[in-house]
Amino acid sequence: MNPPSFLPEGLLFHFDIVDFKELGDLETKKDCFYIYLDEKNILPKEYSDIEYESKGFYERTIIQDFPIRGKAVYLGIRRRRWRNKNKKTFEVKSDYSFIAEGSKLTVELSDFLKDTGRDPRRYDK
Repeated sequence: MNPPSFLPEGLLFHFDIVDFKELGDLETKKDCFYIYLDEKNILPKEYSDIEYESKGFYERTIIQDFPIRGKAVYLGIRRRRWRNKNKKTFEVKSDYSFIAEGSKLTVELSDFLKDTGRDPRRYDK
């Protein structure tokens, strides 16, 4: 089965969909979709699973993506915490290119808004 093509490219290689909700946005009085994703329990390749272990998740980050059927789409992403077994410190964090740096938008949505002359930092729901 192929992953849904409406999600950012490569997202489901690293994350599992754990929940989906259609909710009402109180500010805009419009319905929106929330897709909740958790990072898969796969240590980044540059680290050894002998030295590191998964210890839960960081706080969920909400990122806005392209609307679907006229409804705003929010991706609730939880990244995994990796602990060094010997030092007991949390230091491994994966870097994902589908999130636009310094924003709460996917790269694809940010690039689209820039191409249309809209400022991604002022994008309304």
